[in-house]
Amino acid sequence: MSGFVDLHAHWVPAVDDGVKTDAEALEMLRGLAALGYARCVATPHIRTAMFENRRPGLEDAHAAFVGRVQGEALPELGLGAEHFFDDVFWGLFQRGEHLPYPGGKAALVELPPERLPLRLEHVFFEMRVRGVRPILAHPERYRDFYDRSDALEPLLDAGAVPQLDLMSLVGRYGRHPQRAAERLLDEGFYYLACSDAHRPADVELVGRGIERLRELVGREEADAMLGDHPRRVLAGDPDFE
Repeated sequence: MSGFVDLHAHWVPAVDDGVKTDAEALEMLRGLAALGYARCVATPHIRTAMFENRRPGLEDAHAAFVGRVQGEALPELGLGAEHFFDDVFWGLFQRGEHLPYPGGKAALVELPPERLPLRLEHVFFEMRVRGVRPILAHPERYRDFYDRSDALEPLLDAGAVPQLDLMSLVGRYGRHPQRAAERLLDEGFYYLACSDAHRPADVELVGRGIERLRELVGREEADAMLGDHPRRVLAGDPDFE
């Protein structure tokens, strides 16, 4: 299967801070398709006291949206979730109530931006032992990684897979994340790159991010990060490191 695979976006309507209507979702998905995306996996937030989503409700909302847009020329659609790392997340995971990517081999995890949680590497290791690879959302946006990468090494050793937010490369989140993203790319930490699109207007920035990624690592490596590598993550390919 050719084309890019987006493993981080917020296009299920009215469940978090992403799109609010079917029309917005369709506009965003058509825009991503125009950039070359053949498959788009929604990752609505699960975050205590902010987005109190749970797997059954998100599955229902996703299925309802997919049903309403049958017949539209869209990428292949799928569902996961962006799990905020806290005690609630770990409880959900231990009970099997988290929402992994399609296939169940990996799950997206977001960290607090100001500080890394204690025992984070132990939790990531436990996730991997239980057959779920932790995909680390946008590490360039966490303060601990702004200027150095030392704290990322134990997380990788525990099985975490860093996922680049393409819009970081074009300054969407400010200078520090942009510089951190460029440094982490240069150091070879990222395995895949995704849109983290929340609204139709983000598509233009995602397109610019793709072009910047190609400038920094070359077209072949960039396209692998956008297509082949996300497919390997979904397949649970043991050789994808």
